[in-house]
Amino acid sequence: MSNPTVPDPHTSAKVAATVERRWAFLAVLLIASTIAVVIFTGLHWSAMPPSRVETIDPTTLNVSGEFIESNLGSAVEPDGSVTLRIVAQQYSFTPQCLLVPAGVPITFRATSADVVHGLLVTHTNINSMVEPGYISTFRTTFAQTGDHLMPCHEYCGTGHQGMWAHVKVIDKNAFMQMAATSRRISCVK
Repeated sequence: MSNPTVPDPHTSAKVAATVERRWAFLAVLLIASTIAVVIFTGLHWSAMPPSRVETIDPTTLNVSGEFIESNLGSAVEPDGSVTLRIVAQQYSFTPQCLLVPAGVPITFRATSADVVHGLLVTHTNINSMVEPGYISTFRTTFAQTGDHLMPCHEYCGTGHQGMWAHVKVIDKNAFMQMAATSRRISCVK
């Protein structure tokens, strides 16, 4: 009768230790690679921000430049499109009521004077973050007339729930008649 060989317990422990070291090395390599990518991306974007980013000094919004109070609201551009300038600040949008024409390309330009705000126009796909120091720009066309609420959807402090504005979409001809008599169009008569 032959004697079956009994495996050496030290050999299996060595194999387990080798396999464990390989998995530990692989895990450390994966974590180090992830951290390297995050660091590289952060340094790259800080040195070369996206080309469409527009910056502005939030401390001088109401003193000079594009977002002074007399420049806010709707304005007809030479090409017939409409530019809508908005400033968000705790706890309101300025202007509070926005008048825009139906069927005309609208360019929204918004910024914040203080903290991060959200701009959302109900029953549309308009949804943007408004950050201090940056100008958020997006384009849309309202197909039909109507009223839309525009609440802030980023928590901005204790008065956040009261921060909203109205977007009134009116007939193109009525809007253009108003634009012929005023440089800035508003809901306030």
